[in-house]
Amino acid sequence: MDAPPNHHSNPLNPSLSRTTPGDRSSKGARWRDGRHVAALVIALAADAVQIGLLPLFMEGAAAPWNDALDIAVGAALIALLGWHPAFLPAFLGELVPFLNLFPTWTATVVFVVTRKR
Repeated sequence: MDAPPNHHSNPLNPSLSRTTPGDRSSKGARWRDGRHVAALVIALAADAVQIGLLPLFMEGAAAPWNDALDIAVGAALIALLGWHPAFLPAFLGELVPFLNLFPTWTATVVFVVTRKR
């Protein structure tokens, strides 16, 4: 029996085989996990608050609400994704004035989720 014209199988290298619309790729499947999506939403929200409310968060570690937000976000991300060494530089970067305007939490979540196996 012949394979369908839109699907070629390659038993030696499965990564070369074509996928059909119903197939779940490993990259797309990572973001279908609810924990990963929740972590990304939390990170995006935290970065948006820090950038949107710039005068309140400009001081970095000198602002207590900045510390409270970073501790809460860090704890939520660890609870959702588990510990990853990338969380430490992200947290330390949030303490530095003006460096916390870079979307560190979002970049860290994308890095952690795409690197997990």
